Amino acid sequence: MGDLGPVAWPPTPIRTERLVLRAAEARDRPAFVELYASPEVHTYLGGARPRDEVERAMPAVPAPWAGSFVVALDGTMAGHILLRRAPGTPRPAAEGLADLGYLFLPHAWGHGYATEACAAALAWCEGALPGEPVVLTTQSANTASLRLAAKLGFTEVERYQEWGAEQWLGLRPPLTPSP
Repeated sequence: MGDLGPVAWPPTPIRTERLVLRAAEARDRPAFVELYASPEVHTYLGGARPRDEVERAMPAVPAPWAGSFVVALDGTMAGHILLRRAPGTPRPAAEGLADLGYLFLPHAWGHGYATEACAAALAWCEGALPGEPVVLTTQSANTASLRLAAKLGFTEVERYQEWGAEQWLGLRPPLTPSP
């Protein structure tokens, strides 16, 4: 996992109009298993992992690192947002930059939760890492993810072939200048 550097973690939970972004807890483990074993969630991510494999590999408290947010709806995990560095990426435009990733359970799709949660996580990133640009990668075929990227202010840097599909790399410039 790419280190974000000296950021305070975990942050105070971030509250939006409908959601809470917080650090993972033991009670989130079943939702993490569902998230990583879901064929629907992994349509554009190379396919889901077998549930028994996810069960064996999932720690008691999933994702305890800086930049990993559980997205809770009515107290229950609906998704996961991850901000991390993109070390060793084959895309020079993304090398070493903060990278936004997100996964939501299918019941949370189509309600604007991803937009709301990602915007809150990006605002946190702007406060924790002022002047930091952020990148986002998705399959070009994932039209919902491309719409979300545009809503969040990402613009296309390049398209490239990887993992058997065309990938889209977007960049969101910093909202404030570097210190």
